[in-house]
Formats: sequence, structure tokens, C-alpha cells
Amino acid sequence: MTRDARPGQGTLSRPCPCGTGRSYRDCCAPCHLGDREAPDAVALMRSRYAAFAVGDAAYLWHTLHMGHIDRGRDRDEVLRELKVTMHHLRYRGLKILDSTQGGSSASVLFLAKIFQAGADRSFIELSDFLHDGEGWRYLHGVAVPRARVNVPAETLTIALFSSLAG
Repeated sequence: MTRDARPGQGTLSRPCPCGTGRSYRDCCAPCHLGDREAPDAVALMRSRYAAFAVGDAAYLWHTLHMGHIDRGRDRDEVLRELKVTMHHLRYRGLKILDSTQGGSSASVLFLAKIFQAGADRSFIELSDFLHDGEGWRYLHGVAVPRARVNVPAETLTIALFSSLAG
């Protein structure tokens, strides 16, 4: 799906991949379709995870902050790489673990459950976001494979993850 394409009715009525329990139509689809911006950094994180799950590389590009390293690369090359990555992965769940937001900056700690050819590729990431005057944008993140974090994910806070990942 691209920002110009409309998803089929079957896709819209399914549960949203971001894990809110709402239908895709009532959750992340309006962001993907360009009908609205995510209202906060947590919602942007959810919509970006859902974009990976539904294969919307254009939305992922749109929600990259201008300061993100990939913004210095060729857009079409980044989109091709994203599409290849999305094709080989299965997105099985997102859990928001902690978040902070103040003014135009925010951080979100999350667990992304992802599998590749049956192998668990899940990771925990602390992502930083900035509001660019139009909407929230992904700036960068620090990811650690879930298997390398030796505490229950549900117990992680931004401070604890930072001390473990540091």
C-alpha cells in the first residue's frame, strides 16, 4: 500500500497491527492514508509499526524526521530497501513499555515482536521523536534484540533500558 492507494475493505476491518484492539480503519489507516497526523509520539510509533506490518514504505519515509540519517539518502533506494525488509518479516505484535513527551520532543520504549522464516527477530527499542511543526517524526532509535535483554520486558522503563543498553 502506498499513501496514494486505498486499502481493501477486508484490510480496514481487521484488527490494527499496532495492538490497540481497534480496527485498522479506526486506528492507523487514517494516518497511513494521509487523512490525519498522529496526535502524539506513541500514536506515531504505533502507526509506524502498523506501516511495516501492512507494507506502507511511503508512510515510513513520510514520518522520518529531516534529521534522520536516511533522509540524506536517495528516497527511492530507501523505499526499495524498506519493501525488501517488510517482505521477509512477519509482524506479530507491538507493546509500548514506557514513554516521555515534553514540548516538541518525545521518547518511546517498545517491544516489537517480529519473525523471519520462523526465527524470532523481536527487539526492544528506545525511539526518539521530534515534532516538526506539521507532525511527529521519527528521529532515531537504539534497538537491542529481545533475547539479549535479561529482564521481563514489562518491567522495563526508559531509564532501566538506557542503563542496560548503554
